[in-house]
Amino acid sequence: MTNPIVDPLVEVVDTSPTSDLVRIEATLEGAVTVSLNRPARRNAFDADLISALKEAFRTLAGAEGVRVIFLRGVGGTFCAGGDVEWMREAASHAEDENREDAFELARMFKQLWDLPQLTVALVEGAAYGGGAGLAAACDLALATADARFAFSEVRLGVIPAVISPYVVRAIGPRQARALFAVGGLFDADYAQRIGLVTEVCVDSAALEAARDQIARDILACAPGAVADAKRMVDDVFGREIDHELMELTARRIAAARAAEEGQEGVQAFLDRRPPRWAAEDGAPG
Repeated sequence: MTNPIVDPLVEVVDTSPTSDLVRIEATLEGAVTVSLNRPARRNAFDADLISALKEAFRTLAGAEGVRVIFLRGVGGTFCAGGDVEWMREAASHAEDENREDAFELARMFKQLWDLPQLTVALVEGAAYGGGAGLAAACDLALATADARFAFSEVRLGVIPAVISPYVVRAIGPRQARALFAVGGLFDADYAQRIGLVTEVCVDSAALEAARDQIARDILACAPGAVADAKRMVDDVFGREIDHELMELTARRIAAARAAEEGQEGVQAFLDRRPPRWAAEDGAPG
């Protein structure tokens, strides 16, 4: 299977005046790494970084051939939350201006959440506030054993509002209430126990190995089916299992079986060969 994304993707992202704040690296196999690039500020959010991430996620959502998106920070820190100078400036703004800034942040998180590809946070160092929110908004979150997390907004007299939909979905309401209300630091093992982190890796080398394994594994999965499976979770979560929901799920699987990917996947299984999405240039992978 050919992948046309590498050069066009770099061209599109580099046209943004804030593109130096976000690095995008792509492989021919369809793995893309999006790196927050403010290491001197511990990759903390400001308006420009939020805008650059929004542009990156918007571009990747429509990029043909992208199979998995890894999100990480440059310099050994994932994301330390809001930049102090940005927060100081926001404190002088009126409520309407703050609402506009917050909504831009909310748009960025929603664009990450809505990406059709598998998304994986690679957490090293600090993931505080919005940084922990990024981990929650990804489909998977891997963290090194020495990573640290916090929802410390209440200690600044504010609340983790914009990230709350993603965090509550990841860890549940009781854990969220406790962590949001206390604002304390917690480690990667605790983050895994509550569901914020999927896997804890002993060190950075193990994190890279886990990343590479995910990149290999995703090639066995049909891209359209991955996107549909992610949407399916949102459509059934929290709903009563009634006739309407059973009808919905029956329609979805019927449509998937009749679609091109479903037909190819079943035929490849019967023919004992890799499906087209698991092969490069039509040859077995």
